[in-house]
Amino acid sequence: MIGRLRGKLIHKAPPWLVVDVNGVGYELEAPMSTFYDLPELGREVSLFTHYAQKEDSVSLYGFLHESERRLFRDVQKVSGIGAKIALAVLSGVSVDAFARLVQTGDVTALTRIPGIGKKTAERMVVELRDRAADLAGAGGAVHGAGAASDPLSEATVALQQLGYKPAEAAKMAKAAAGDGDPAEVIIRKALQSALR
Repeated sequence: MIGRLRGKLIHKAPPWLVVDVNGVGYELEAPMSTFYDLPELGREVSLFTHYAQKEDSVSLYGFLHESERRLFRDVQKVSGIGAKIALAVLSGVSVDAFARLVQTGDVTALTRIPGIGKKTAERMVVELRDRAADLAGAGGAVHGAGAASDPLSEATVALQQLGYKPAEAAKMAKAAAGDGDPAEVIIRKALQSALR
C-alpha cells in the first residue's frame, strides 16, 4: 500500500496531478481542498495517499492533510458513497465545515454538494455523527495557488468532473470568475456559492 508520496509536482489540472518521485511519475486524483494549497509546478510536495483497487482499475488519491484523507475514507464507509462523491465533499467544504454540518444534522446544506441527495445526506448524518467530533478542528487553512493558461475553462472542466452538468458548471465558473483569478480560486468561489 502507498501511504505517502514526496516528490516534484510536475503537472496539475483539477482533479489530476502528477508527482515525480525519483523518476517515477505518480498520477493522483485530488480534491480541490488539496489543489488550493499546492505549490507551483517544479516544487517539492508531500502528499498523504489513499490506494484503491477495483476489479477493473487501480486509483491513487492524494491529500495535503491527514484530516482530508481520514474524511475521504470515513465518507466512503457510508452506504452508497464512493470515491467520486467523497472527493466532491472535500472539494465543496472544508473538513471542519463538513464536521459541523454532520454534527448539526444540516441535511439541506449537505444536499448542495454534487451527487448527494436527501437520503444520502441523512445517512451521512446518522453514520458519521460520532466520528464528526474527531474531524472537527483537524482541517487546515485554504489558500489559493498557481495560475492556469485558461483558468475559466480549467475551472469549468473541474466542476464537471465534480458532478455538475456542463451548462451548470460553465454558468457557475463564469459567475465566480474575477479578473485575473486562477482556476483554483474560481472553483473555490463557485463551490462556496453553490452551498449558499
